[in-house]
Amino acid sequence: MNAALPLRLGLLAILATGLLGPTAARPQEHWPQFRGPQARGVADGQNLPQTWSATEHVAWKRDLPGLGWSCPIVWGNRVWMTTAVGSTPVENPRKGLYLFGENLAPPDETYQWKLLCFDLHTGELLWERVCHEGKPERARHSKNSYASETPVTDGERVYACFGDLGVFCYDLEGNPQWSVRWPSYRTRMGWGPAASPVCHGGRLYVVRDNEEHSHLLAIDARTGEEVWRVERDEGSNWATPFIWENEQRTEIITPGSNKVRAYDLEGQLLYEFGGMSSIAIPTPFAAGGLLYVSSGYVLDRAKPIFAVRPGAAGDISLPGEDVPSNEFIVWCQHRAGPYNTSPLVYGDYLYVLLDGGMLACYEAHTGKEVYGRQRIPGGRAFTASPWAYDGRIFCLEEDGQTHVFEAGPEFRHLGTNPLEEDDMALATPAMAQGRLLIRTSKRLYCLAEK
Repeated sequence: MNAALPLRLGLLAILATGLLGPTAARPQEHWPQFRGPQARGVADGQNLPQTWSATEHVAWKRDLPGLGWSCPIVWGNRVWMTTAVGSTPVENPRKGLYLFGENLAPPDETYQWKLLCFDLHTGELLWERVCHEGKPERARHSKNSYASETPVTDGERVYACFGDLGVFCYDLEGNPQWSVRWPSYRTRMGWGPAASPVCHGGRLYVVRDNEEHSHLLAIDARTGEEVWRVERDEGSNWATPFIWENEQRTEIITPGSNKVRAYDLEGQLLYEFGGMSSIAIPTPFAAGGLLYVSSGYVLDRAKPIFAVRPGAAGDISLPGEDVPSNEFIVWCQHRAGPYNTSPLVYGDYLYVLLDGGMLACYEAHTGKEVYGRQRIPGGRAFTASPWAYDGRIFCLEEDGQTHVFEAGPEFRHLGTNPLEEDDMALATPAMAQGRLLIRTSKRLYCLAEK
């Protein structure tokens, strides 16, 4: 018997169980929703580039019409995103955080709300569809757009959502299947909507939190028929819901200002808890058997990150900041949450990217601080959520440059990857089949190692 054979077999077993870490992960073929599979923002083992520029590692780039901050999604060889196109070019908004908004009045011109489909490998525009044409009804925060909701796909159909208009469904070839129209509701300070839909088990779930009529909708993905509707005691929020398939059941997680609520798939309330800030934007996600929910409006004292275990029922709120846990809330950091970005769990650590240009790290299962808020060198303004692959953490700044960090318990800034100087980046990138897709105000970049 070959003396090296047992060693080889042992190594193969380790590779099969993934114990050698990120490089052993299965390549990600699809990126069907905001932040990808399970809303995690992680894509290991795809040979994705770790450095790039406006010319380096660019497989292709395409100019984009109009303006939209929806993120790219991918299924097979197709990339989708939405945009809103008027006759007047839209200037990039001022970068950075301005808390009370610089609202833009509804433009007095006709817009086209479009769904665009590109070839993932070549960048060719395969088709575009005008979902709606007309004049916008309401104002927007100057850093919002009329196409900020990320579309979603189940591999059979693609669903384009526009918060003031409704949902528009097409098959993968661009043939219209159905549409659901709804009224436009007033949002806090006229900032406009932005929460994206999610798809699960043949249904589309949409949260519409506003100042007039907040509710959660379940829509039949095949027909567009409303399956059920749950009224919500909430004001305006911008958090995309999350479908948590845990070891006990499947839950619809909906962050809010008043309560985080979990519903079953028929819209029945399972449990809830308070303690959030007055605006909820980050998207929940699950990792390592725990659910992570956060909010961090910068003017509030409460900026929590919660880690929750499965099986809760009723009201599981913590009684105060001096109590960090209970039977179902594993831990809470009461003043650690980000405002716009969603946290990231990668390996044993949870990373928090703050809008003003700082990064912090906590133990994912205990909430213990690993390193506190560290200033990102040269970093000033961040809206896109961080992502990770192959031992690196990536943070996309509004000016289009991406800061790269070594994953782990030390704050190690490895460098920056710039794009065109006239670009602005608020959308969170997508990763599939060895390609990194970054949407900016003017372009879609496809970056690849080869």
